Amino acid sequence: MNIEKFQTSAFNDSHIQAHERNFEHVAASVPDMQDVIQKLQDFQVAIPSWALGTGGTRFGRFSGGGEPRNLEEKISDIGILHALNRSSGAISLHIPWDIPENAASIKALAAQYDIRFDAVNSNTFQDQADQTHSYKFGSLHHVDKGVRKQAVEHNIEVIRYGVELGSSALSLWLADGSCFPGQLNFRGAFKRTLDSLQEIYAALPDAWKLYIEYKAFEPNFYSTTIGDWGQSLLFANKLGPKAYTLVDLGHHLPNANIEQIVSLLLMEGKLAGFHFNDSKYGDDDLTVGSINPYQLFLIFNELVEGMDARGMNHATDLGWMIDASHNVKDPLEDLLQSVEAIMIAYAQALLVDTKALQAAQQNNDVVAAQEILQAAYRTDVRPLVAQARLQAGGVLQPVAFYREFKIREQLIKERGLKTVATGL
Repeated sequence: MNIEKFQTSAFNDSHIQAHERNFEHVAASVPDMQDVIQKLQDFQVAIPSWALGTGGTRFGRFSGGGEPRNLEEKISDIGILHALNRSSGAISLHIPWDIPENAASIKALAAQYDIRFDAVNSNTFQDQADQTHSYKFGSLHHVDKGVRKQAVEHNIEVIRYGVELGSSALSLWLADGSCFPGQLNFRGAFKRTLDSLQEIYAALPDAWKLYIEYKAFEPNFYSTTIGDWGQSLLFANKLGPKAYTLVDLGHHLPNANIEQIVSLLLMEGKLAGFHFNDSKYGDDDLTVGSINPYQLFLIFNELVEGMDARGMNHATDLGWMIDASHNVKDPLEDLLQSVEAIMIAYAQALLVDTKALQAAQQNNDVVAAQEILQAAYRTDVRPLVAQARLQAGGVLQPVAFYREFKIREQLIKERGLKTVATGL
């Protein structure tokens, strides 16, 4: 389905007076307003192709109806998101869940919705019906050379798909690890993984990047072969300048200082980007900003300061993507909420008085430093984000529009109640 311009115009007209009052109040205290608005408009968050359907847990999955039945319908759903928020202008494909049968046709369809192709993702954590070897005991680290070869070839195949679509990065996450002490030789697993990664790295086109994701646990609960940012960084440094560490916000042990990790990776020029989500206990894959929005702001504060220090472009020099699971929510509503939370945290970080903060740090003025950060965090920047969205052609309140125009009901009418999208 398509969002018609007359619908968005009518909706915005009915909310414009309240918005203008709120915007004028906030704008009066924001220096460089147009620069902030432009940066918000430029910033795009990629939607993963597996996130358009209802997510699941290891115990079950409960479809909400109207889920996209193929890649074309997934792109159409992202088109809905992008039409509403103007910040979801990219899709990240997961192979083999979403294989583009005709790359030219898929690219043309995405272009109709003003959507580009972000990083492509491989899958060696599940066995597919037609594969020769099982990944039950790992993939790139497997003791069997045949399994490793199969996993390497799959990643190279994913690169080929990405080249056809205009992507420029391979995102790699491994489930490889062990469940029990003694099951695995750690050094041997690391060396075999490195050998496998070197083969994949050698297949990267010149302008491509390799994103190496890490995870502390799950599905293996004693060890993970790429278990933390240090191990990912070690691989990236050994592989070369096209390899980077990808940070998934949920892939940390409780109470980890993620903002410090981000700062150091950025300083070393080895930060690939993000898989955004939120968590209470572990890798919960919850809506971004739903549990700890202050941490999200602190992460963006480090990003803005660090990227500015390196002369980086906020919108294009790192990869920005959501990685969440929607087990009890409408996936499209959840994604709208997640993108909004990201944009809010980014806007707050843009308002931090960096010079004053640096002066407070130099003077060891702890109170002043806290006041400066929290002044930006406590600013209601929602009118700024809405103004950027309005000027870009979106709607003032995406979730409200989605519900008022009964988009899920229309999707169910078009696709049926029993459809289940590919993915988790």
